[in-house]
Amino acid sequence: MLTTAADQAPRTDARADVPARTLLLNASGEPLCIVTLHRAVVLVMTGKATVLESDGHVLHSARVQMPAPVVLVLTRYVRVPTRRPVPPTRRTVLQRDDHRCAYCGGGADTVDHVHPRSRGGRHEWTNVVAACRRCNHRKADRTLHELGWELPFLPRAPRWSVTVGGAAGRPEPAWSPYLVA
Repeated sequence: MLTTAADQAPRTDARADVPARTLLLNASGEPLCIVTLHRAVVLVMTGKATVLESDGHVLHSARVQMPAPVVLVLTRYVRVPTRRPVPPTRRTVLQRDDHRCAYCGGGADTVDHVHPRSRGGRHEWTNVVAACRRCNHRKADRTLHELGWELPFLPRAPRWSVTVGGAAGRPEPAWSPYLVA
């Protein structure tokens, strides 16, 4: 069993710094999924993956030590079936917009249809944005043009898949170069 240096010393906050999740990339560099630290170690020890990026921590066992993986890449390409597009749910819209209101920039807790559904607007990525309750209430069923408001960005479908973006919660900062592709 691999342990961290924190396991051998009295328990401190150092153990909390070891990443609990690891981004797994296909051999082509495409993000596949998020795996636990235990699964990441098993993949590396069996030769199925190599550590692409580490956070500086080292995992130790009686005979082996290895860097704590933050990003892994598979040694062989795995064919992935075509993924369905991510649906624009409340959770995924808030995640795409980083829980920020598209109108005022404050914290968002609801979603709003830019072109209201009551006026023929569709429930799709290009028409849905995160909004705070106050702005959502003020906008009601009016268009941005009627209010004189403008969006600071053009809404679009996110680039991540359900397995990477939707299921991961908050992504690690070290993952960002690998998730934009």
